[in-house]
Amino acid sequence: MNIFKDIIYVNKEAGKKTIESFKKNWIIIFTGFVYTLLNIAIYGLLGTLLSGPLFILSGIIAALVSAAMVSNYLYLLFNIINYNRVTIQDFKNGFTYFLRKIYIVIFIGYIATRLLGLVSGAFGSISAILIPLLYISALVILNPLPETIYLKYYDSWESIMETADFMKDNWLNWAIPNIIFSILLYVFTGNTLLNIFNTHISFNFIFNINGLGMYLVGQIIFSIMMIYRGHLYKLLSGSTRRKRMFMNKF
Repeated sequence: MNIFKDIIYVNKEAGKKTIESFKKNWIIIFTGFVYTLLNIAIYGLLGTLLSGPLFILSGIIAALVSAAMVSNYLYLLFNIINYNRVTIQDFKNGFTYFLRKIYIVIFIGYIATRLLGLVSGAFGSISAILIPLLYISALVILNPLPETIYLKYYDSWESIMETADFMKDNWLNWAIPNIIFSILLYVFTGNTLLNIFNTHISFNFIFNINGLGMYLVGQIIFSIMMIYRGHLYKLLSGSTRRKRMFMNKF
């Protein structure tokens, strides 16, 4: 099986599984609205409670809240990809299921950013080009990190390393559908996903038919994309091109 036949094969298989999963779990498109309301409520409460001397804790707690939201969404995807179902109980359990792993990844990213900021002065004027280039490279190389976290049983650092290895072996198969989905999202909603841990697209609280319709379309595309990514990752990480060539014969 040459590389083009392999691309067609894996995307055809991922597409079939995505259609089946989305038909049974379409309710996931509404999680973005729930996360938006939860964020408004939680950060409003934190802004009230963490005033004065307690403000120093706001960064830590904000990172925990963000990690909990991501954990919740990834746990829903975990159940959809592995069991083709999602329940209210899954939503309740999801806030803590991957919390520790995601929080440590966020902390590693924070440390890396701080270190990069400290040494950027040594690069002089070239740092204006180098730092954005490094950020984009990390965004590309670690793009499948959410799938590694919820589909593999590695700790935080091992998940980062495994993601880099996955991209080294599967970058073309992974890049093509993700670029297509990103273009679709941008065309229909104007949203550009510049975060590794995306849980929803932005809701701008435009309560008219056009605004609500565009948000719903965006959430449908985003949800299908995330389910597709999960099935694609599971297929690619669990096989090699040679193995897929053999399975395709049957």
